[in-house]
Amino acid sequence: MRKPRWIAVLAVLASLSFLAAPGETEVRAGGTLTAGSAPSQALGENIAYNVYLPSGYDRGSDRHPVLYLLHGRGDTMQAWTRVKTLLDDMIRTKRIPPVIAVMPDAPWSERGGWYVDSRYTGADLPGRPIETALTKDLVAYVDATYRTAPIREARLVGGYSMGGAGALRFALAHQDLFSAAAVLSPAVYTPLPPSDSSARDYGAFGEGGAKFSDEVYRALNYPALLPKLDADLPVRLFVAVGDDEYANPDPADARHDLDFESAALYNAARRSPALSAQLRVMDGGHDWTVWEPAFEQAMAELGPGLSVTPPTGLPAPLYGTAGPDWAGGVAAHADGSLTIGYAAGGNAVLTRVGGWTKQLGTPADERLYGVAALPDGGVLAAGYTKGDLDGRHAGNTTDDAFVANLDASGTVRWVTQFGVPGVADRLYGLAAAPDGGAYVVGYTKGALDGANSGDKDAILARLAPGGEVSWIRQYGGAGEDKAYGVAVDASNVYVTGGASAALPSTGPGTTAPGGWLAAFTTDGTRKWAVTAGGSASDRLNAVAVTTTGLAVATGGVGGHAYTAAYTGQGKQRWQHTLTTTGTDAGAAVVPLAGGEVEVAGYTRGRVGVQAGGADVLTLRLDGRGRQSAAAQLGTARDDGVDAFNEPNLYATATPSGEVAITGLTYGTPKGADAPGNGDVFLVRTSPAGLR
Repeated sequence: MRKPRWIAVLAVLASLSFLAAPGETEVRAGGTLTAGSAPSQALGENIAYNVYLPSGYDRGSDRHPVLYLLHGRGDTMQAWTRVKTLLDDMIRTKRIPPVIAVMPDAPWSERGGWYVDSRYTGADLPGRPIETALTKDLVAYVDATYRTAPIREARLVGGYSMGGAGALRFALAHQDLFSAAAVLSPAVYTPLPPSDSSARDYGAFGEGGAKFSDEVYRALNYPALLPKLDADLPVRLFVAVGDDEYANPDPADARHDLDFESAALYNAARRSPALSAQLRVMDGGHDWTVWEPAFEQAMAELGPGLSVTPPTGLPAPLYGTAGPDWAGGVAAHADGSLTIGYAAGGNAVLTRVGGWTKQLGTPADERLYGVAALPDGGVLAAGYTKGDLDGRHAGNTTDDAFVANLDASGTVRWVTQFGVPGVADRLYGLAAAPDGGAYVVGYTKGALDGANSGDKDAILARLAPGGEVSWIRQYGGAGEDKAYGVAVDASNVYVTGGASAALPSTGPGTTAPGGWLAAFTTDGTRKWAVTAGGSASDRLNAVAVTTTGLAVATGGVGGHAYTAAYTGQGKQRWQHTLTTTGTDAGAAVVPLAGGEVEVAGYTRGRVGVQAGGADVLTLRLDGRGRQSAAAQLGTARDDGVDAFNEPNLYATATPSGEVAITGLTYGTPKGADAPGNGDVFLVRTSPAGLR
């Protein structure tokens, strides 16, 4: 921010029509504006402020999120009152929830205090603890006086120019208080302000008798804060700047033009695991022609994520090691116990929750991609190995498929390994056969059932109760084809997957690239196939047979969680698409009583209260595909999806009517520990809630 700034003075004059005397309320259509004051122990005086209360506040009992809006240098608390009409409109049209907006006055150090605790001791502009006063005293007073929610998820800080710098500082230095920040034309400079910046003139960054200290400025600036951020307290940043900002004629200071600095801030912020950042370049300069529309865009992006209810977290404990771990499946047994599978330390691990743990491994790598319960309390597991897991494949160094059978005590009854030597063969899905054998699906780069049709062919294999491979079927076209899910009933085996090119079609529907569902007879004859979407990025991840005999498949189509139900003859009965502002996908589908299903997956959007990056998603759909419930839960980091943005999550119904979900998390449950580098969670859901 340069000096002088007549535009800032004009902005104050333009907003004087909103002026309300202390203690006086101005009522307009919509919310109200009231002037008030809060005692500050840090300052030894009151903090004056304007407060916007949403329409109906005086008649209600609900709690509301709070916006803290900081004005620019030389301005007053009246500057932000101009957004009252905008807030009214956005609340009325439900673009944002009803919010409270607090607009503090910052007159200290002759209105150039920069919202920091100044160390300057000069008599002309004595330094004041502004940051402490606003973040501690004002926030505490607002929470005690108004119907707020005293949680970070319910607070946003915003500001323009000097206030933008303050909003950025508050959001980064006080992650425990704020979950979002609207940073408009921020007067931030790296590594130091240009020679003509007013940041050097008011003592905000001073030390002792010096009005400006390079060391103090660097210590308080955002580059010093970024490495210290806590990724378990994520902050959403919205940065905006005008394209007609002041252009410094001095080449040495050209990089300090605020459009340049805003872009530098955005690029630094987006690389922090604790921040999600957006940047907008608006038409205009350093004034309200930029700040008002930018504030509207910021609220449209950040406002819906504000919540007076904290997010639902994942329970402890987590399973895994200090190295990379992945979820590998969950099975529910008749006695109510659960077995989860996961890959840890490069080996496949099966754990009977509260009981035994069995490791299946070689010196090479193993991954699990499915666990299924057997009637006698035993368990099947499937995945792939790069070694000799069954003792009959010495010298193997490429991915081979494997299936294992363990009894109720965790003792291995048999392991079957198969594949084409020298190429990759992987299993991604497993279903127990009625006779105690197994159906497994995945892909091969070789020829397990005739020549390979392309880069990879999907495979379906049947294993007998003793582990012998009864038959293998390949299904593929000219592209890359993979099978991810499998389910079986008395007369059909249903397989889901994804294809990068068209697949051979049998029966109803066409098979363009995208997600696909195919039906086979129990002896491996393909009956029909249908597709969902039309892009190579579309895929169907899982399938289950409902109590009414429908095959319900779920996955990601067009970036949204997609679920569809088909009859045994391939006729679609219903479809459901969940659309949010982020990417969503179904990863597992669980049949429930009455033809209902529960879909588990992940979302980067909002269906409830957003916890972090990708959250675990649950959807309850009735027998006609109508959504009856939706929820999300998670940690501050990605849950249910791996580093390649592929779902890593499994679910099954339990005898008690709950749904058990296991998956990958990169976060830490609140108040618990995480082994690190990706671990495995287990959660049980029911209509009554989570446990």
